[in-house]
Amino acid sequence: MALDRRRARQCLQELDFQRLFIEELGWSAVARSRPVPIGDSGYSCRGIAQMSGLPVLEVFPSKKAADSDMALPDAKICRALHREIEKFAYENVIIFLDADGRRRMSKLYWVKREDGKRRPRSHHYFRGQSGDSILSKIDGMVIDINDLRADGGAPPISVVTGKLSAALDIERVTKKFFKEFSDLRLDFINQIQGIANAADRGWYASVLLNRLMFIYFLQKKGFIQNNLNYLDDKLAQSQARGRDRYYREFLDALFFEGFAKPAHQRSAQARGILGEIPYLNGGLFIRHKLELDYRAIRIPDRAFAQVLRLFGRYSWHLDDSPGAQDKEINPDVLGYIFEKYINQKAFGAYYTRTEITEYLCQRSIHSVILQQVAENGGREFADINELLQNLDAGHCRILLNVLGKLSILDPACGSGAFLVAAMKNLLDIYGPLCNTIKHLNKKDLNKLLRDNKLDGADNEYAMRKRIISDNLYGVDIMPEAAEIAKLRLFLALVGAAQGRGDLEPLPNIDFNILAGNSLIGLLNVDETRFDQRAQTQSMLQRLNAQNYRRAVAEKNRLIQLYRNTDRETSDYLQDLRERINQQRADAQTALDGILLDDFQDLKIQYEQARLKGRAQKRPLLPADIAALQPFHWGYEFDEILARGGFDVIITNPPWEVFKPQDEEFFADYDDRMRQKRANRVEKRRIKARLLEDDDIRRAYLAYQSGYRHVSAFFRGSPQYQNQISRVGGRKQGSDINLYKLFTEQCFHLLRGGGACGIVIPSGIYTDLGTKQLRQMLFEKTRISGLFGFENRQAIFEGVHKSFKFVVLTFIKKELRFEGGGGASPQLSCGMMSLNWPISPMKTACSLMWI
Repeated sequence: MALDRRRARQCLQELDFQRLFIEELGWSAVARSRPVPIGDSGYSCRGIAQMSGLPVLEVFPSKKAADSDMALPDAKICRALHREIEKFAYENVIIFLDADGRRRMSKLYWVKREDGKRRPRSHHYFRGQSGDSILSKIDGMVIDINDLRADGGAPPISVVTGKLSAALDIERVTKKFFKEFSDLRLDFINQIQGIANAADRGWYASVLLNRLMFIYFLQKKGFIQNNLNYLDDKLAQSQARGRDRYYREFLDALFFEGFAKPAHQRSAQARGILGEIPYLNGGLFIRHKLELDYRAIRIPDRAFAQVLRLFGRYSWHLDDSPGAQDKEINPDVLGYIFEKYINQKAFGAYYTRTEITEYLCQRSIHSVILQQVAENGGREFADINELLQNLDAGHCRILLNVLGKLSILDPACGSGAFLVAAMKNLLDIYGPLCNTIKHLNKKDLNKLLRDNKLDGADNEYAMRKRIISDNLYGVDIMPEAAEIAKLRLFLALVGAAQGRGDLEPLPNIDFNILAGNSLIGLLNVDETRFDQRAQTQSMLQRLNAQNYRRAVAEKNRLIQLYRNTDRETSDYLQDLRERINQQRADAQTALDGILLDDFQDLKIQYEQARLKGRAQKRPLLPADIAALQPFHWGYEFDEILARGGFDVIITNPPWEVFKPQDEEFFADYDDRMRQKRANRVEKRRIKARLLEDDDIRRAYLAYQSGYRHVSAFFRGSPQYQNQISRVGGRKQGSDINLYKLFTEQCFHLLRGGGACGIVIPSGIYTDLGTKQLRQMLFEKTRISGLFGFENRQAIFEGVHKSFKFVVLTFIKKELRFEGGGGASPQLSCGMMSLNWPISPMKTACSLMWI
């Protein structure tokens, strides 16, 4: 029996868990159950459903307690109530309700027992929220005919507890699909014709596969002609018309007319081939740079047949949490695939488990929202739940204003895991807020909702679109990563649609999620230096400006026009995007010139590596700076930096030492370089043999030459003044590590009072070389959390099990507090009390202060 999401969602909206479990999940009814006091706790419970003797219990404040307006119990009370309940029902599911269910909040609570320990798993639901997260979990709790005994009786309790564990305590990685997908991707790349450059061919394979996966999710939700096999059927029809027409004829029409244009603007030929297709807009279906550069791309039907066969072996759904079956593919898997198939060691990119992303988002985003609510005339609340429980008209106005201006950044966004988690976190705040405003029914509040395009308080699609368009920002050095991140956000958006009629054009977020080097670039732009550069290079006219301020204003005007355009043709959007990119390219030339001057002021030269002898030095050239892919924060996000920086930064940056690694380079040419059993002598022989090839030798020397001038910049730039530590007058730590650079860069990008959540190695508090960074954190931030872990349970795959890392959260002090003194840092460290199946280090973390 499949869960009927629409009916189940209605049960959640009404907080009718009895109907949810009995009518939708297939559990059994119980004899009429009267509320029973739970000791002298002030709470009562009643049974609402059961299966094989395992009860589902609602727990709520007793009448006397309810009169005092009690809310949901905290974690400590929940544990105590569970211990009382397990005395008469050892296995159980508990639904905590506020004030006897007359209000808006609930918490599903289940305890996993493992190694003699209790590990609570709790899942909140407030009225007004979408319920996607909790629905994706209870989907695995459905009891159907296959679960019953042979005689038709209730299943063994082991089956029921197994379902609970699978639904509420699940691993989110589909490794089998990744392996099959990886093999398929390599074959797909080899079948692409018309792109000579191997790197571009691999990039384009990712572009196409991303689009196909997006469409596959849509069709499996019934959004394309209610045909769950639309792509397969169209392949068969295309092959009936002739050989190898699927790419140039069908997919070209589907991408750039079907999804990219309203129906009345499509050609008659496209309408005939495609049938009725929803208009989606969004940068996903504007011709990609590679499609503009390579006009004669050809791909045989065989390549797409292989893709569709693989996709067809799995069940696809748009919830970002997997169900109970091994063959379910959800958007979270896309992030896992991307982080796995890129060169992890080279880029330091690792798939971040959802428990970590969700925790850091909660910790960072909630603290900033609560602070800003208080600063804008609201009360001081202990946590976000207390705020949502006590929303009145005044706090609704304040909170809506705070949310509208909130800026959240991941400067190493990878596949967008943190951005998706941030969206969900904000959604769980927007939902109750809009629901309360609807309940209050005040004219000015309703106008605020309309002005913010949120007047449909039950329109989750509008909420998600608002968050994605106005709150989320990301940067990654890999263009493929930025594209995957946008795809993940688009999938999160269309996942809110209950039917095809709910679909609206996708937002244009090409300039929210950008590619570039987060560590190299100008944080602030000197207007005088920019104007001098632009005038010298005769580019101010192309920038449609007389000076930097006008150039930036014109860039922002065009981007705002692009973001707010969702009813125009793809041709118009394509033209607008190209105009913006030309503006950015011209500005980039001037900005790179300023950066080149900064390198030269530090007396940095380019060092060309040679196989024998010392490197040959020469002056740096503009091409050397451009090759670093600088990301100029002060230009790209000028409005946010002008306000002091981002409100929230959440990230898991690369952890790699910044220096050339021969084994990593040559492993791309010979797998034996990755094998531990290969000794040093054998690896030297392999290296020598490979260097006899002219192309490999040139690539190797270019690789070696790409580090020294950048390392010199990181060591000498005032932007990274906390990278080199001195203890006893001697420099400590010779290697530059990317996580250290990102920690300092995050500090610079954060506004005063802003919060940062970051996952980094434990060296931040143990190494002598990080003394200066620690001093920066203690003097200029308030550390709100530092939790230590060992990787013994492979939290990060591909990282050694003994590797230690920390989850760090800090709040940047306002400028008036800088310069020593002030309150001592508030630090919580040691065992982490989180609802996740991850074991932290057994010993409490200790801080080394030197």
